[in-house]
Amino acid sequence: MTYKIILSVLLGMFTGYFILPESVLQYTDTVIDIGLCFLLFIVGLDIGRNKNILSQIKKMGFRILLIPIMIALGSIIGSSIGGFLINLPLNESSAVGAGFGWYSLSAMMLSSYSVQTSTLAFISNVVREVFALIMIPFIAKYIGDLESIAPAGATAMDTSLPIISRSTNSKTAIISFVTGVVLSSLVPILVPLLINLPFK
Repeated sequence: MTYKIILSVLLGMFTGYFILPESVLQYTDTVIDIGLCFLLFIVGLDIGRNKNILSQIKKMGFRILLIPIMIALGSIIGSSIGGFLINLPLNESSAVGAGFGWYSLSAMMLSSYSVQTSTLAFISNVVREVFALIMIPFIAKYIGDLESIAPAGATAMDTSLPIISRSTNSKTAIISFVTGVVLSSLVPILVPLLINLPFK
């Protein structure tokens, strides 16, 4: 499946750059939304077939929130370490990491602070999403189901959810959705909070 994903992305890039006219490309957002809704509907059907999942999730209780919290901490700490290695201020590197893969929102929120930081947030979070789509099947197979949610970040509730669902199981898909919702909710809170830290 990973090879299919990579091939699809490359084929889309080639088609968009060389074949499709500019007038058609303006409708890509609409097509993406329709396609994503269809994918999520299919994932929902797969989850709905298993009657015991919701009761299993209910048994986990608030422990399910530990997954997005640990992913958030790992993302911010990891980006802060990366920022230190390239001499990026702590407030900027941590704010970029707090995008959790939501490249459009994090880049927009940081644009008023700095064009360079906004661009870095966009590129970093786009790369995170692409790497997530490629790595999720490998992580699920060789490391673990829950661990495969981590690379997806905020996209665990939408674009990465079909890959996670196919690579793991219905229970993990629900946990992935909850994780994505929590992380997506944290982005508009943490990005402005971290970028305004007094630490440089």
